[in-house]
Amino acid sequence: MSARPRLAVLLAAVTAFAAVLVPGASAHTAPKVPRTAVLDGTRLQQTRIRLDHGDPRLRAALGDLTARADAWLDQGPWTVVDKPRPAPGGDVHDYLSQAPYWWPTQPRTADNPWGCPYEQRDGQRNPEVDTGTDRQDVEKVFDSTYDLALAWYYTGRKQYAQKAAQVLRTWFLDPATRMNPELDHGQFIPCRYDGRAIGIIDFSQSYTGVLDAIAVLNTGAPGWSEADRSGMHDWNVAFRTWLTDGSFGKEEGAAENNHGTFYDMQLAALAYATGDEALARRTVLDARARRIDPQIAADGSQPQELARTRSWHYSTFDLVAYTRLAAIGRHVGVDLWSYRGPEGQSLVKAVDFLLPAATGAAAWPYPELEFHRYAASDVVHAAADAGDARARKAVRLLEAPPGGDLWALRPAAEQLDSIAG
Repeated sequence: MSARPRLAVLLAAVTAFAAVLVPGASAHTAPKVPRTAVLDGTRLQQTRIRLDHGDPRLRAALGDLTARADAWLDQGPWTVVDKPRPAPGGDVHDYLSQAPYWWPTQPRTADNPWGCPYEQRDGQRNPEVDTGTDRQDVEKVFDSTYDLALAWYYTGRKQYAQKAAQVLRTWFLDPATRMNPELDHGQFIPCRYDGRAIGIIDFSQSYTGVLDAIAVLNTGAPGWSEADRSGMHDWNVAFRTWLTDGSFGKEEGAAENNHGTFYDMQLAALAYATGDEALARRTVLDARARRIDPQIAADGSQPQELARTRSWHYSTFDLVAYTRLAAIGRHVGVDLWSYRGPEGQSLVKAVDFLLPAATGAAAWPYPELEFHRYAASDVVHAAADAGDARARKAVRLLEAPPGGDLWALRPAAEQLDSIAG
């Protein structure tokens, strides 16, 4: 028998076995490869086939993922229009968030209801930012659609796909509840700014998960229509245009710390997801001299992130953006992991710089208000997958994040000790 017939027989056996092992899985079709922007679609397909075979090594991770997805089924959907007061300008469809590290300095009075002026306290989160704006709701939109779409892909359970579709339609597409595709009022500061360019990071740190969730749903998810697919494409094109052409986008793109890295990552992902692969490739290529050279030192440290009061968090945070950008680069023929700057700067060195603290071999010697060793787990996984020998040895020593290590099912770095800003 030739190789091609043998492959057909194997796929037929796999999908038949899936009907028994995976509730809701089709016995007639092999899992499709999603055209994901950050995740590797072919790797997702291979993982799904392993699950269909009953691979015991994936059982615990699948249990953790479906537990997260199950928890979302009774929550939401969320909408940008239900905040207590609209963003400056009065349009309830405009996204609004408040700067997390800015605090009132005066008692609130009838004449000064906000307690202005506000002062900055780096790394100290003002709890009022979690009430009265869209920030917490949009994070739930991002997290739920990612978890639900992946859970559907791996199990075939239609309720996961239908819930993800409902969440996306409510936040992005329904005329009565949709969000406008711009971030003019992100991270506003009361009595100071109606919105700031750095508010773009509210989306850039997690929105690529939504892009990948859409790509997964586009493989044939129940409850996800062609109109939904077209509507999200149009929304993403409009958002991408706002990022490239608007003053806030240009300002954020010029940032020289993690904000600039995340901007590039978000833009490259949006470009790839909306069909502009030339822009995606150019953005990844430009990140070599524009980001890696000035932001990563010869020893692998990230000086601008080490200067923060949460230096561990921000060092891992910036590398989430870099490793995701490298993953996007893989889709457009750019190997960002192999790049070496004029002083030897590289992503490999930046991850290796974290390994002593990530593995528990040494204390983190820089300022950190709230150290969580597991914050580095995903970026170490990413480096190990890219061929970093030191990272590969470190993987077995990593601390699992709360909710379990999901790398085997969604091999793209997340900020595991997530804080806003």
